[in-house]
Amino acid sequence: MKNFIQRIIIGICLVFPLKGLNASESEHKAIEDKEFNANEFIFDHIADSHEFHIATLPNDHHITVPLPVILYSKKSGLNIFLSSKLAHGHEYKGFELKDDGEYKGKIIEHTEDEELYVPLDFSITKNVFSMLLTAVLILWLFISLGNTYRKTGISEPRGIQGFIEPLILFVRDDIALMTIGKEKYEKFMPYLLTSFFFIWISNMIGIIPFFPFGANVTGNIAVTMVLAMFTFVITQVSAGKDYWKHIVAMPGVPFWLAPIMIPLEIIGLISKPFALMIRLFANITAGHIIILSIISLIFIFKSIFVAPASIAFVLFMDVIEMLVAVLQAYVFTLLSALFIGLAVKEEH
Repeated sequence: MKNFIQRIIIGICLVFPLKGLNASESEHKAIEDKEFNANEFIFDHIADSHEFHIATLPNDHHITVPLPVILYSKKSGLNIFLSSKLAHGHEYKGFELKDDGEYKGKIIEHTEDEELYVPLDFSITKNVFSMLLTAVLILWLFISLGNTYRKTGISEPRGIQGFIEPLILFVRDDIALMTIGKEKYEKFMPYLLTSFFFIWISNMIGIIPFFPFGANVTGNIAVTMVLAMFTFVITQVSAGKDYWKHIVAMPGVPFWLAPIMIPLEIIGLISKPFALMIRLFANITAGHIIILSIISLIFIFKSIFVAPASIAFVLFMDVIEMLVAVLQAYVFTLLSALFIGLAVKEEH
C-alpha cells in the first residue's frame, strides 16, 4: 500500500532512537517535531500522481518509481521525460509540478511573461499504469485461455482455466441470460466480461500491495464515469423501438401528462449511468479511507502499542475489501446487463 512503508519507518523513528540509521540528533528531532497529518496521508494515497512513492527515509531521501511525463505545449511542443525531473518542487524545461494552491497535482509551464500555462497532459500516471497493467493481464489471461481451448477442445478445465471458466459461466448464466435473454445475450457478452474482469482485477491491484504498489483506479471518479458512459452508450444504441416509445410516447398515459412524464423519463436515462458511476466510486474510495484511517491511528497516538490492534483491524478490513472488490464488479456488470436488457426487450 502506498506510503505504508514510509509511515512505518517514521513511526519506528518516533519510538526508537535513530542511532542504527546513523541519523543526527537534529534529524531525529525534526522527525519527532513533524506533526502527522492524517487527512494529507489519506487523500495522498487515494489521489492519482505521476510517480509511485514507496518510502521516505529519515534523512529525507525519497524512494520512488518515476513514471513517464508526456506533455504537449503550444509554446514548446511535445515534451517527454521522467517524473523524477519534477520531484520535490524542481523545474525542468520550464515545467513544474504544483503541490499546493489552485493547480495542486497538475503540471504547469512558466512562460516568459510570468504567466502560468497548463499544457495538455498525456502522462502515464499511477492510475493509467495500473489500467494498462490490468488490460495486459486480461489479454494474457483470455488469449492463453482461448489458445488452450483451440488446442484441446472442450475438456475438463485445468489450472487457471478451472478458476476462470466458472466466472465466465457465472457472468453468462446468472447475469447475461437472466437479464438480457437467450436471444440477444451473446452480442453483449464481450462487454460484460470485460467490465467484470477489468473492475475486479483493478480493485485487487489496488488492495494487494504488489510492487510498486497499487493505485486507486476505480476510486477515481473519472474512470467510473467512463465505464458508466460505456454502458449508457451501448444501452441507447442497442435500444429497440419499444424502449423509445415508452420514453417519448408512453402507452396508456393521457396526452396532457406528456410534458411532465417525458422530462422525468429523460432524467431516468441520465440517473442510471450516474448511479453506476457514484456507486462504484463511493464504495471503493470508502474502503480505502477506512483502512488508511485505521493505519493512521498508530501515528496519531505515536505509540507502538496501538500497532497490533490497528494492524489486526487493517488485515480484517483487507479481507472485507477483497470481497467488496468482486462484489462491486458483479453489481456493476449486473446493473449494466439489466439496463441493456430493459432497452432491447421487445413487447410480446
